[in-house]
Amino acid sequence: CGYSLAISITLRLAMARAVDAASLPGEDLKEKALRLHRGAIVVDTHEDVPEQLEKEWVDLGVRGPTGHVDIPRWKEGGVTAPFLAAYVNADYAKSGGSAKKALEFVDLIHRIADAHPKDLVFADSVAGIRQAKKDGKIAILIGIEGGHAIEDSLGALSSFYRLGVRYMTLTHTNSNDWADSSGSFWSLDFDPAKYRVHDGLTDFGREVVLEMNRLGMLVDISHVGDKTLADVLAVSKAPVFASHSSCRALSSLPRNMTDDQIRAVAAKGGVVMVNVSSMFLDQKSLDGFVAARKALAPKIAEARERFKDDEKKRDTE
Repeated sequence: CGYSLAISITLRLAMARAVDAASLPGEDLKEKALRLHRGAIVVDTHEDVPEQLEKEWVDLGVRGPTGHVDIPRWKEGGVTAPFLAAYVNADYAKSGGSAKKALEFVDLIHRIADAHPKDLVFADSVAGIRQAKKDGKIAILIGIEGGHAIEDSLGALSSFYRLGVRYMTLTHTNSNDWADSSGSFWSLDFDPAKYRVHDGLTDFGREVVLEMNRLGMLVDISHVGDKTLADVLAVSKAPVFASHSSCRALSSLPRNMTDDQIRAVAAKGGVVMVNVSSMFLDQKSLDGFVAARKALAPKIAEARERFKDDEKKRDTE
């Protein structure tokens, strides 16, 4: 079940299996670290390569075809179980077709595993991950990014679970009909207030969290607003986790988590996986982006006025 998966991931990441910590004769620190790493089950909870493969299907058995990950680098990095993101762009929440887009990505991720049977195997359980490790294969898992993918349907949520989805990020950069997002910080007119629609989770949002608990699907709190995160921690009966967040103490991105939030997730038995992009880790990088956006503000305003009747052209400009 999802509770077992959450606990297993937590323990595996924390203890890296019951490997003898003592150095072998003549073994230096790097060799010791590599031995421990190779013996561990290593889980990466968010990889965006499916979005690249949707644009152009290429051979993941070859190094570097997507600019993200591939089988040679998974092996070199000692990765046991990557969660591939079935990412549903926030635009689908407006235009419709969110569930269809998620289904297409779920199918694509299954096809990734099927295309490389020698190296990859699809997994939807702790047992599947452990077996992949024993067999020297990489276990491919699915996480949906964006709760609007279920189109406000618990039946759709259950169906995604049956197809092998083992976590769902409750929001993306958009607040959906039942949960508030931390917002689209990269947008040119970012205003955190406009994403506070429900003051956290709605009653239906609480039902979604509890249904995920019942199914055994991990609740992912990356991208959610602060009040949503607090509500999730209050209602969830199982550990929750962040699939790709970082520390607000290091960089003040709203997507990052405060120290108190990180402690609260830990107290519930969950984990916070770090996003290693520069602006998530370095305030100077973030400040540079904010300054550049501010400097462009007059040109942005001009383009919006000039192309106010052509949304596509406006966004291109």
